[in-house]
Amino acid sequence: MSEKNYKEGDDIPAYKTATVDSSFQSKNAGQVAEVPTTAWARFVDSFRPNDVYLANSREVNVAGYDMEAAARRTAESPLARRLKGRHLQMIAIGGSIGTGLFVNSGAALSSGGPAALLIAFGIIGLMLYNVVHALGELAVVFPVAGSFSTFSTRFIDPAWGFAMGWNYAMQWLVTFPLELVAASITIQYWHANVNNAVWVAIFWTLIVVINFFGAKGYGEAEFVFSMIKVIAVIGFIILGIVLVCGGGPVGGYIGGKYWHNPGAFSYGFKGVCSVFVTAAFAFGGTELVGLAAAETANPRKTLPSAVKQVFWRITLFYIVALTIVGLLVPYDNEHLLGASSVDATASPFVIAITNAGISGLPSVMNVVIMIAVLSVGNSSIYGCSRTLSSLAEMNLAPQFLAYIDKSGRPLAAIIVTSLFGLLAFVAASPKEGQVFNWLLALSGLSSIFTWGSVCLAHILFRRAWKVQGHSLDELAFKSHSGVIGSYFGLILNILVLIAQFWVAVWPIGGTPNASNFFQTYLAAPVVIAFYIFYKIWKRTPFVRPSQADLVTGRREVDIPALIEELKAEREELKQRNVFVRIYKFWC
Repeated sequence: MSEKNYKEGDDIPAYKTATVDSSFQSKNAGQVAEVPTTAWARFVDSFRPNDVYLANSREVNVAGYDMEAAARRTAESPLARRLKGRHLQMIAIGGSIGTGLFVNSGAALSSGGPAALLIAFGIIGLMLYNVVHALGELAVVFPVAGSFSTFSTRFIDPAWGFAMGWNYAMQWLVTFPLELVAASITIQYWHANVNNAVWVAIFWTLIVVINFFGAKGYGEAEFVFSMIKVIAVIGFIILGIVLVCGGGPVGGYIGGKYWHNPGAFSYGFKGVCSVFVTAAFAFGGTELVGLAAAETANPRKTLPSAVKQVFWRITLFYIVALTIVGLLVPYDNEHLLGASSVDATASPFVIAITNAGISGLPSVMNVVIMIAVLSVGNSSIYGCSRTLSSLAEMNLAPQFLAYIDKSGRPLAAIIVTSLFGLLAFVAASPKEGQVFNWLLALSGLSSIFTWGSVCLAHILFRRAWKVQGHSLDELAFKSHSGVIGSYFGLILNILVLIAQFWVAVWPIGGTPNASNFFQTYLAAPVVIAFYIFYKIWKRTPFVRPSQADLVTGRREVDIPALIEELKAEREELKQRNVFVRIYKFWC
């Protein structure tokens, strides 16, 4: 790029003119463009629209639904690719550990008992293991904007992609204000006399500012947040083992006495079913690893390792931690009764430490819970904004949401999501509980639909891959459980929906009523309504495997070279010792 050079002492303007060299692959080659020279000018210029966004916005929409244009736009999305391997690693391990694990598990323990807690979380964890591996395989082949909603559009039906995209966006739109309220209530542990709205404003500003730094800001914040959460959970597990063995200041040996009195189950099989939605909420956000693939410089190298980390997250941070919780806190503990999704004082982690008579540690645990809440709020803006932006790129949402600036930020979608977070100010209202019960109802089963769609998209992708003459050797990363795991995951998702329907119609300790049903199962009719509406409006066809687009969005275009590279990597791994091979398989 040729431009005028300025000497020391010259009065440098905010912008200078420069000619774009023809050697650059740019539509502006040979033209004169303005280049910012000062820090302030570069800051202002970063908010201007990206060239790719401008080019897409000038396209004329065809009648019906243009799948080819949708695939191309999501593949060429100008989102900044600034996430590194360490960011994905920590997002996978601890990215969505929040109120679902630290707080909601208390209500689940109360309604199901310790055995029900482990069974439900174990089933959802097993399901999620298959889901994330299926998603990892798809995202490595197609690291496109929108991830799972894009895959539903490309391999299932554009109408289902529309429903899944908006379902996922609404899940995070609701989660963001919910987490802000949870953070404000948590801090009341130290400042009970300060109005909640003050803390909501502070936390809202902090999270929004982080997201205005783009993918790099989100990644760095999540790296720090997740590191703190991981250290805290590991510390709690070690402390819990000591307490169970009788090493605490009070209480003596505990062992498994609470499994006998009051018991392992509080409401039998129905109690187990009632915990499923809590487990789904707790695991929600694990799929963000796939969504982040579009903003990763080299997803083929970094994404497989991040996907494998999910196994350790499920095993260590959920199953082991909740086993300790079930041993330390009886399900009939009075502090668990009526535990809400925003009240950190009902956290079984805090209750376990308090009952042990350890002074000071409850405050530390509350700090960890507050950090976890902020982390999930941060992920809420990231997940929702990227989903809304990709929906707009696929013409499944208002076009202004597709606005991506020169820094690669989906600016309009970030602003919309941030504004929705202002609902958290109802924390100062006496109607807070009613408002958030209904908002939470929208997101309660959202994750189940998302995960089921990922499994179905993977099944249909594998079918299309085979029908169109491709071999599995061309895949840079293959799901450990393969297509069988996706069938298993899909069936488990359907069974969870059936079990949850049963609990919604005939609630524990109550009689059938419309209010309880919709607060438990509202996400299902909303998803169906979205699907039917778009199906009738656009008359979209189901995608046939023989016609599925397996080309657009692939970064690995030299297939023979890719196959040889993968073969060399496998041969190199065979030469390593058995411990290294085991490590590479699981990590």
